[in-house]
Amino acid sequence: MEKNKVIKRPSTLFNMIIGLGLVALIASSLMGVVYSITKEPIELAKAKKLKEAIQLVSPVFDNDPAAEIYKIAIEGNDSLTCYPIRSDGKLIATAIRTYTDNGFSGRFYIMVGIDHNGRIIRTSVLEHAETPGLGDKMEKRKSDWSDQFIDKDPEEFDLRVTKDGGEIDGITAATISSRAFCEAVDTAWNSYIKDGKHE
Repeated sequence: MEKNKVIKRPSTLFNMIIGLGLVALIASSLMGVVYSITKEPIELAKAKKLKEAIQLVSPVFDNDPAAEIYKIAIEGNDSLTCYPIRSDGKLIATAIRTYTDNGFSGRFYIMVGIDHNGRIIRTSVLEHAETPGLGDKMEKRKSDWSDQFIDKDPEEFDLRVTKDGGEIDGITAATISSRAFCEAVDTAWNSYIKDGKHE
């Protein structure tokens, strides 16, 4: 008689299913715990980033723009998000989260501040995947390129790049990114003017 013989369970489909089920249950439980721990910090970080973006494109305000958001329709059954900027209860500007799908690397989002007279206050990049060292120069921390939009009235200023007959100097070797950025700003401005809530 053999001593210390290890008894092996037969490798059946049922045993494998039970084993995989236990592994999946443990993994999903762990993921749930991690999600619950990180959810609040992630939401707080997003809210902070949004507030900073609004502040970058707006004059000093005393309201909570995120609490007054509304949408304005654009072509293609989509919409842009608007954040009213108030001082002493008076609407002085609107920050608009706009986007374009025509970036060199696809869709990117920017924030555009427009005052109650329809002038562009400033712009700020929110999300993008444009080429480092080229298209990413639309970010303020990378270059002053976006300063060309400050205090411009699109009624009098052509928001297209110079290559298309406009008045915006494109980023060197990044015409596609420049053109797309101009398009996103123009979409925000035109939609805002048509909506009429600034009046």
